Amino acid sequence: MKAAVVTALKKPLEIKQVEIPKPGPTDVLIKTIACGVCHTDLHAVNGDWDIKPELPRIPGHEGIGEVVEIGSMVGNHLKKGDIIGATWLHSTCLHCEYCLTGRETLCKQQTNSGYSIDGCFAEYALVDGNFAVKLPEGMDPYKSAPLYCAGVTVYKALKVSQVRPGEWVSIVGIGGLGSVAIKYAVAMGMRVVAVVAPNDKTAVQLSKDMGAEEVYDGPSDQHGPKWIQEKVGGVQGAVVTVPIVASFEQAFQSVKRGGRVVAVALPNGKMAVPIVDCVLGGIELVGSIVGTRKDLQECLDIAKLHKIECKIQKRKLEEINDIFEDMINYRISGRVVLDFTTQ
Repeated sequence: MKAAVVTALKKPLEIKQVEIPKPGPTDVLIKTIACGVCHTDLHAVNGDWDIKPELPRIPGHEGIGEVVEIGSMVGNHLKKGDIIGATWLHSTCLHCEYCLTGRETLCKQQTNSGYSIDGCFAEYALVDGNFAVKLPEGMDPYKSAPLYCAGVTVYKALKVSQVRPGEWVSIVGIGGLGSVAIKYAVAMGMRVVAVVAPNDKTAVQLSKDMGAEEVYDGPSDQHGPKWIQEKVGGVQGAVVTVPIVASFEQAFQSVKRGGRVVAVALPNGKMAVPIVDCVLGGIELVGSIVGTRKDLQECLDIAKLHKIECKIQKRKLEEINDIFEDMINYRISGRVVLDFTTQ
């Protein structure tokens, strides 16, 4: 099969022929239809985090494909021909305190698609049968592929924010994550303030198109929190999707008493938190990483009900290195999805 392979960190991926993987007892083999390209893939390719992926490695964790082979121990919830997704959370131990309490994304024994095991930048990929989530009937696999990562990530973050219907939430950073977050927030009954880069008129229009009632595109300094406080009286929750430390600090200053700042992006550096404000104002800072299988199913069901789709551009596997360059240089609007039906 054809695959994009990381053979050395910080080097271009190689497009090469590799063997089709053999499913183990709990695996299913999918023939890939589409796979979104995520910034996490770029982190993996560059070895940006302390734990590096073992090489060679095939990235990709926003894959959707057709089940073509099923392992001997996979239950009857899956059959050949099903359209399922491969997510960042490939598998967990299923038995630790986190797995047993609905917090499987915190499992210390988890494996991750495209990082600790091969992912979906390939014509075929393995999915753990216990973690396979079907694509609801009638949904477009290309526009839905990013929902298996970006979608569930922001949906879970919005749940974690504890913002109730009719209350205000700020979405900080309107890129591939933030734009989808606005759609989910509106679907969940929240009122949205979008915070975009200074004078980014494209992001302003995108935010409004997605359903944001208010958009701040002023200077990236203390004016933002002040503007939000004056405009809507502060927000009950802030979801930060941009990897800039200052954005986290400004989000903290924009929430009301008793509000929550939800950290989604992964910037380098440390955030200065005013502990007095945290204590006296009852403000919480919490992290949120992707979502559980239940979160993903809810995310997809809401997407179908409210017709939530990602703004995408289809590209070919052979373009992956150009795609990464475009991501680094902020030349992509929405999400890129690799199309495996035209290879």
